[in-house]
Amino acid sequence: MDDRPNRPEKPRRLFRVIIPAFPAFNIYSAIARITTALGPVSIASVVNKMEGWDAEIIDENNYDRHGPRDATGRVDHDAIQRNRPADVIGLYGGLSSTILRLYELAARFKRQGLPIVAGGQHFIGDNIPEALDHGVDFLVLGEGEMTIRELLPAIRDKRDPGSVAGIVFRRDGQIVRTPAREPITDFSPLPVPDFSLVRHARVSLHPVGWVRGCGMDCEFCTVKGKVRRPPPEYAVEQIVAQFERRHARHFFIVDDLFGQNREEALRFCTLIRDYQRQVRARFDLTVQIRLDRARDEQLLRAMREAGVNTVAIGFESPIPEELEAMNKKVRPEHMVEMTRLFRRIGFLVHGMFIFGYPMPDGVAWTMPARERVRHFRRFIRQARIDTVQILLPVPLPGTEMTDRLTRQDRIYPRSRIGWEYYDGNFPVFEPDAPLTPEQMQESSRKIMGRFYRFRHMFAIGWHVLVFPTVIFSLHNIRSGWRRWYRTWRNNLMRFTGWIIIRKWTSAFNRSLFAERLAMAKRDLDQTRHKTATTAVKAAPH
Repeated sequence: MDDRPNRPEKPRRLFRVIIPAFPAFNIYSAIARITTALGPVSIASVVNKMEGWDAEIIDENNYDRHGPRDATGRVDHDAIQRNRPADVIGLYGGLSSTILRLYELAARFKRQGLPIVAGGQHFIGDNIPEALDHGVDFLVLGEGEMTIRELLPAIRDKRDPGSVAGIVFRRDGQIVRTPAREPITDFSPLPVPDFSLVRHARVSLHPVGWVRGCGMDCEFCTVKGKVRRPPPEYAVEQIVAQFERRHARHFFIVDDLFGQNREEALRFCTLIRDYQRQVRARFDLTVQIRLDRARDEQLLRAMREAGVNTVAIGFESPIPEELEAMNKKVRPEHMVEMTRLFRRIGFLVHGMFIFGYPMPDGVAWTMPARERVRHFRRFIRQARIDTVQILLPVPLPGTEMTDRLTRQDRIYPRSRIGWEYYDGNFPVFEPDAPLTPEQMQESSRKIMGRFYRFRHMFAIGWHVLVFPTVIFSLHNIRSGWRRWYRTWRNNLMRFTGWIIIRKWTSAFNRSLFAERLAMAKRDLDQTRHKTATTAVKAAPH
């Protein structure tokens, strides 16, 4: 039933993209309040350039106090719709943990008679009919910039969308999947992402996209496909545009493999360095980079001159057997050496780890939780990593790891452990023995709990008091500043991390996850028992 208020036909139509909220407070909540997802901004920026269309974004994780809110404190979408009626709703499904909220929003706007378009990494396999059953009218598969240009006019004109490549929808009750759309290789027609389209938000950390695809083929990752690399000017233009439009100075290049093409990375660094000198500004850039780039001192120094201050590195694990299982051809001791090379050049190092990675078929290796924790703590201490992130393995839709765990019947039933727990903070599958799911979760908290501690609050004050003495007693003031700032910043981050972990623990203790996990383990055991019994009965006697 269409309960939208009657209003005169308007010359321009509005496409509103909504980024669903996290189901609960988690370790991403703090950073989410100062940034946003790049994909929805890119899509909305394309639509905003289309004839007859406007676009905007509501990010429920970055929503300031001046935005309309309902009685529960959440975003009041009804008030937003009354004030500025949208004609089509877009929903971002890039995170599996937010899918239940996405379905809730789809149902809300479906009751108002609005067409619902969704897209993101979550929608693959069985998740496609699930989404269509929960109020989504059109699923965009893969990259959406070109698809949305064709889909919205078809929706507006009420034409059969079957000619639009790269979508899934229902026609007469049957699921229709149109031919796949080729990945984008020519990026020149795409507009620069316009972050002013994100309403009621404060974006101070601007994501920048450059390279698409990844050839590393890690079994736990959803980023796959042939690497498509536009020229460095493509990324430079995004940074320059945000600085000149919004006075932005903090940027995060979201690609996983910065520097993989050495010559293009050097050119990028030169262009950004020269621009900053021209406008007399200094940018703060964070990049994700492979550990082995530490051996390229020329590249590292060029990055520092360009304003790259932080490198995010996927160490994954300090345990040799796990590194081998992940096809990481490096030893922990070499990882320590290369990390110190990054630090020596002046980078802040953010380390990303996976705790309790499940071994592949045929690998008979075990390690108790306590010993695993000891390995992690020792490595973090030896490598002198500035900030760390410890997550649990997540069987994300469409990955080889998910297929393997599914074949092994190890993923807990989603009737008990639903999508809302697929954020890397909860055990959602049965780990390798002798680990229990409770031990796996508690171990990750122990590692971060030892790293992020309350006592760092006192060190923050101490460094403020000694600042003049430390700086002006040194012959090289710039070097002294860097050393002082690194220590002060790390203490601040570690105290802030303690607050985040404490909030997460409080939210976890109020949740019913422990009860859900107990029921999930019981259901999985019953399923295995039935499967085994059926196999015995079917076996020839």
